[in-house]
Amino acid sequence: MDTLYIVIPAYNESENIEDVIIEWYPIIEKFGSDNSRLVVVDDGSKDKTYSILKKAERRYPKLIALTKENSGHGGAVLFGYAYAIKHNADYIFQTDSDGQTKAEEFADFWKLRKSYDAVIGNRIKREDGKNRIFVEKIVCLLLLVYFKVKVPDANAPFRLMKAALVEKYIGCMPETYFLPNIMLTAYFSFYRENITFREITFQPRQKGDNSINYKKIVKIGWNSLYDFHKFKKNMRNIGDN
Repeated sequence: MDTLYIVIPAYNESENIEDVIIEWYPIIEKFGSDNSRLVVVDDGSKDKTYSILKKAERRYPKLIALTKENSGHGGAVLFGYAYAIKHNADYIFQTDSDGQTKAEEFADFWKLRKSYDAVIGNRIKREDGKNRIFVEKIVCLLLLVYFKVKVPDANAPFRLMKAALVEKYIGCMPETYFLPNIMLTAYFSFYRENITFREITFQPRQKGDNSINYKKIVKIGWNSLYDFHKFKKNMRNIGDN
């Protein structure tokens, strides 16, 4: 069996995190090898998220609770990816800790792992607000303008990737980069890696408050313009490595 690492970043998710573990832990037990792990990366939460995770480790032997200084969602995702690569994962799956995705949809992605190097979610119907839907459309437009790639969903937190493919591009971004999944989607598409997009369910946040408000989204968007320009200049040499 293949070694699967599920990476879930978490920040101030004390209300959600137990439900997330209960939902996703059976996926590790059912689909992965004995060496597979559910890795939850606490991004310096100010609530009880990490203490809840440490207690849960006693009940779930394949759960790994990590913590780090706060650097944002993207930094936590990259931290988890690096951990999975270091521990010899064959496949990395990433989702978030807010309960917006469904573990029951994982099986269809897993079936495609031998046919594609990455299977990425496509949130055709989103229930997380018009502002975020608008931002995603702008992001996809920017990828088309900057990188000449057309993708249906750039940032879906529901993606199964070969660890070797992630390792190929992860070093192209700073360790705390705030939009790693967007850039991975851009890299995969720009260099014509063997990827596909599949429709997923995307629910409203189940509990708690979202740590990223509209003002933060706008600020991240402006910063991304400069970063996209910088990444584009460096992209030509990556695919040959």
